[in-house]
Amino acid sequence: MYDVSIIPCKDYDLDSVKAALETAVLQTTGFDWLKPGMKVALKANYLAPKAPELAATTHPAVINALAEILISRGAGEVIVGDSPGGPFGQIFLDVIYRATGANTITEHGGKTNDNFGTATVSNPGGKVLKEFSCCSWLLEADAVINVCKLKTHGLTGMSCAAKNLYGVIPGPVKTEYHYLHPDMSNFAEMIVDIDEYMKPVLNICDAVIGMEGNGPNNGTPREIGVLMASASPHKLDLAAARLIGLTLSDVPTLGAAKARGLIPDTAEELSIFGSLEESAVPDYGTVKVGNTYIYSSVAKGIKNQLISRTLETLFRPRPALTGDCIGCGKCAKSCPAGAISIKSKKAVISRSKCIRCFCCQEFCPAGALSIRRTLISKIVNR
Repeated sequence: MYDVSIIPCKDYDLDSVKAALETAVLQTTGFDWLKPGMKVALKANYLAPKAPELAATTHPAVINALAEILISRGAGEVIVGDSPGGPFGQIFLDVIYRATGANTITEHGGKTNDNFGTATVSNPGGKVLKEFSCCSWLLEADAVINVCKLKTHGLTGMSCAAKNLYGVIPGPVKTEYHYLHPDMSNFAEMIVDIDEYMKPVLNICDAVIGMEGNGPNNGTPREIGVLMASASPHKLDLAAARLIGLTLSDVPTLGAAKARGLIPDTAEELSIFGSLEESAVPDYGTVKVGNTYIYSSVAKGIKNQLISRTLETLFRPRPALTGDCIGCGKCAKSCPAGAISIKSKKAVISRSKCIRCFCCQEFCPAGALSIRRTLISKIVNR
């Protein structure tokens, strides 16, 4: 079995996607783990109620093809769902399922999640997160498949398999965890803690059309033309990062995974079915954050507060209003630090309160917020 498979898939034609997925899985995990009658949960990326062609969410063709494959191989129940920021309940999720096309899974033998219970799980092996709140529908499944979307991300550089599993945390609780872990190194460790607890049997990446630029919600769709699979979310992410021009140092969750011995230094050290070189997109519009956070982490370790704050100011990026704010207030509602207010129908960010978690940038429906980096951080990240 290979560490990662990269299978060409140029569009979302259901038959093409299904054939690519079959090959991708057979070359990595295979299907021996799938026993007759199993309840299989597909943890997709449904960040916001956006149409599939905007590339903010897992495309329904990938979900539907996977549901058909699993049911044909004996799965008793296939359920797709997510818990994006916001209420974790039927009304809110139904809006998202309709907008993203997730509800079309019912035409292919599956169903959308209708279990909105939560549970606190103990995670003694976690480095940062010793226990956490988790969506019950995933805990009650016999197997979890992580079905992510390849996108840029203002906080973590890239949203792919590892970051997608942050969606096991119920939406309203996510802001609390952002507030408790404002330091990027701790946040990255928390993501890896969740990944290692959940241990999905399979990780699939929808990279037929990815998102570049101001991701993960308001970037630009960009053709990549592949589907990917792996038993490890971190190995999949390392290969995916290579496709869009990022390295281990550019994605903090990869750095945390490497420190635990979960991945090698480079994607070239993985065993890969398919071609990294042929699938790479050399001019992909990335967001590089890794070195910035390395320097800001160093700043936190300096005892002299004046020097520490100066380095933080010099290196650490911040959210900025760069587009047309519509005054909807969603940024203020999503801010765990209460750093945003709406004045004269425009968002105003308190720099003294801002913890730079970029929740506002992620959930702004108008794309009015983006990541602003200092000149010195831009130089460091070249």
